[in-house]
Amino acid sequence: MTELLHGLAPIVGDDARVLILGNMPSAMSLASQQYYGNPRNAFWRITGAIYSFDADAPYAERTAALRANGVAVWDVLRSCRRAGSLDSAVERNSMVPNDFACFFKHYPDIGHLVFNGAAAETNYRRLVTATPGPNVRAPSTSPAQTLRYEDKLIAWRAALNLRQ
Repeated sequence: MTELLHGLAPIVGDDARVLILGNMPSAMSLASQQYYGNPRNAFWRITGAIYSFDADAPYAERTAALRANGVAVWDVLRSCRRAGSLDSAVERNSMVPNDFACFFKHYPDIGHLVFNGAAAETNYRRLVTATPGPNVRAPSTSPAQTLRYEDKLIAWRAALNLRQ
């Protein structure tokens, strides 16, 4: 049987207005206890370009930059069983979602969700009932998503501008 994995605490500030949702942190992210810990994942490069911070800065500085821009980061799943890091490897019957009803009650200014890829959107819609809107799916920042970086950046800019 595969190991039971537990996700990370959210990156969130009191004035969060947008929530970026992944599905479940990768094995590298869980090992480092940092969101998007795989250096090949484009998340920090993309958000750094959009919010004008150094994507290679220390993790605490990057997360502070997101919070300063009203951006929260979390994952749909609180826990699951998965071999490796691919979303497709998550055992469907093992998925336990995070407590979004409580989260949205605590952070009522969040009015926009951006799903980091299809798995996050699919599992959120399947497992979660609390949903502020508008909601949009951006292409996954994972290296497994083969879309060119430039195209990912354009799509992410469009997705995040909906929060204005």
